[in-house]
Amino acid sequence: MALITISGYPCSGKTRRAKQISDFIESKLNDPEYTGPQYKIVVISDHSLNISRSAYNDSRSEKPARGTLFTNLQRQISPNNIVILDAPNYIKGFRYQIYCAAREFKVRVATVFVVSTPDQCRARNEARPEGERYTADTLDNLIQRFEEPSSMVRWDSPLFTLLWTDDGIPSSDIWKAIMSGDVKPPNSGTLSITKAPTDALLNLENTTLATVSAIMSEQSSSGSYGGPMQLAITPTLTIKIMLPGRNVTLSELQRLKRQFVTVHKKAITLGTTEKGAVDWQEQSIAAGFVTYLEEHLH
Repeated sequence: MALITISGYPCSGKTRRAKQISDFIESKLNDPEYTGPQYKIVVISDHSLNISRSAYNDSRSEKPARGTLFTNLQRQISPNNIVILDAPNYIKGFRYQIYCAAREFKVRVATVFVVSTPDQCRARNEARPEGERYTADTLDNLIQRFEEPSSMVRWDSPLFTLLWTDDGIPSSDIWKAIMSGDVKPPNSGTLSITKAPTDALLNLENTTLATVSAIMSEQSSSGSYGGPMQLAITPTLTIKIMLPGRNVTLSELQRLKRQFVTVHKKAITLGTTEKGAVDWQEQSIAAGFVTYLEEHLH
């Protein structure tokens, strides 16, 4: 239904803001004046997934940690859930990946940028118990690498910025964004591609071969060259073709057949490349091949 991405320096107060947002949404859903559908609020964080602070000490351990976050996010995004992602989310490429996942599931999105100074983050980190701290080097490295969200890019919009001096949150604006904001259509790159049936290649090869044979047979039996011809492709399939006013040779037809099959093999092996669905039945293949021949025979 909706995804709220929290972003900010480590120890900037993201978890506090996530709880404020979660509590507000829950109160709105339980309000007697609210008559809409009920949604489940899901908060995903490093803590909820048992991701250690030490996972951010180097890139080798950080990458699987982000993978764990993203995998669990994909499991929870649904039309019935409001998901709050409480994590550093400091890399804009990772936020874009999150945004694309939300578009694929057709849910609304919002980004909350929790602002705090580096010194405040260091002080909060030092005040934490030993097992919940970042090392000083790791904290400084994450702060230095942080890529600030921007309302100018689509994957961070709508963006709500919360300063460390703000006691509350823009609750009504966040509620409006997740309840009535725009639902972006899935990115073409994230759409699943409909694969051709398993017998498509066999149908393609057999039908084009039968069409070539039918043309040669019809030319031989009729004794005439060019003009309209009725081709019996199979006992149950007949199709009409307009040939040029000359004898069409077997080598020409075989060359055009190879070209036609090569182009369509790509669609079979990699997925449909044309707009809309492609019909791989004999009749459709024969009609397409006949059109191709009429365009390329001169």
